[in-house]
Amino acid sequence: MRLKVISRSTDEFTRERSQDLQRVFRNFDPNLRPQEKAVEYVRALNAAKLEKIFARPFVGAMDGHIDAVSCMAKNPNQLKGIFSGSMDGDVRLWDLATRRTVRQFPGHQGAVRGLTVSTDGRILVSCGTDCTVRLWKVPVATLMESDDGSDHSSQPLAVHVWKNAFWGVDHQWDGDLFATAGAQVDIWNHNRSQPVNSFAWGNDTVTSVRFNPGEPNLLATSASDRSISIYDLRLSTPARKVIMRTKTNAIAWNPMEPMNFTAANDDGKCYSYDVRKLNEAKCVHKDHVSSVMDIDYSPTGREFVTGSYDRSVRIFQYNGGHSREMYHTKRMQRVFCVKFSCDASYIISGSDDTNLRLWKAKASEQLGVILPRERKKLEYLEAVKNRYKHLAEVKRIVRHRHLPKPIYKATKQMREMTESERRKEEKRRAHSAPGSIQNKTLRMQRVLTEVE
Repeated sequence: MRLKVISRSTDEFTRERSQDLQRVFRNFDPNLRPQEKAVEYVRALNAAKLEKIFARPFVGAMDGHIDAVSCMAKNPNQLKGIFSGSMDGDVRLWDLATRRTVRQFPGHQGAVRGLTVSTDGRILVSCGTDCTVRLWKVPVATLMESDDGSDHSSQPLAVHVWKNAFWGVDHQWDGDLFATAGAQVDIWNHNRSQPVNSFAWGNDTVTSVRFNPGEPNLLATSASDRSISIYDLRLSTPARKVIMRTKTNAIAWNPMEPMNFTAANDDGKCYSYDVRKLNEAKCVHKDHVSSVMDIDYSPTGREFVTGSYDRSVRIFQYNGGHSREMYHTKRMQRVFCVKFSCDASYIISGSDDTNLRLWKAKASEQLGVILPRERKKLEYLEAVKNRYKHLAEVKRIVRHRHLPKPIYKATKQMREMTESERRKEEKRRAHSAPGSIQNKTLRMQRVLTEVE
């Protein structure tokens, strides 16, 4: 006769010290827990509801400018420093931890249209509609922590006067060159008062310029003739150009996949392209109801943030068609510039109401120190929520967003217009000769032609 007995040794359960955790043995046999899936579903539902309850994305506003904030720049060597430029020519350095002005950079006589910081974080480059490029020395981190830093104002290291107004500037990720956008694309060196190279393709104004993070000599520009151009500094002529149906306001490269970039467009959508195949968008990101004014990728490369003329800020997955999160306030006006912080934890937006606003990248994330057991529980709840996110009730709670009434009405109107266009296209195809009308996808519709 064979008997099954439970054998336990007290040595396995006795704690050596009072501070040690109690050891617990669990049997994960699913037959012992017939209600496990039901319990996990309830936990996922509660986690989705709690996420909505604790969603407090707005951290604070930084007030100080007296005109609309037109551009921003991050310092790659300082985590809590952000530069901002306004339409009245004021350039400021902010401390995100205390949300106050550390240093002012006076000198521009017109709107500041572009800001960028050198690779080593020591030189700030600003340009604007007063036809000047100004180079400034960035204060060290110890000055940012001093109490009297807000009383200081800097003098420019160099002022370069040029023939036309500037609309944007960007610095190489690895090198000493920076590019300005205006009547043409000019390449500058820190030590030269004249451009070392110039590129022109057409007669229209270039509105934005961005260097590639992986290849220092490659840059992309957008112009007022609805074109997106690719330039290589090693060549004497531009490389490629694609013309879209509507104008592109800003461009951002994916830092983790440098062959891909996303363009913020006037039609309220963002288009992700592979630089090797520009005749078709990789993904179309849609949710905005007005022009997308600025775009910036997270350092992780997994998501990006956009600011729009419809007075909202949205966060998209890099391969997602719809936004993951939407931020808005009653006082925030048209958003002209947005940036991810260097640690991907915060978002900074600059708008027409002269304020910079600080947001959390994850709306329900807890600020401050989180204990290990608490972090483990949060990770478990997130995993359970992702496991059951396809179920109707969990999906409804996770997707729900409160929209301002103007955006809600505009979204409804755009949906009706899109549906009407679809029905019209179907009728046109049904009453035409077979094969006479080609069915082009949305990813290909917005591209008119590609020039090499």
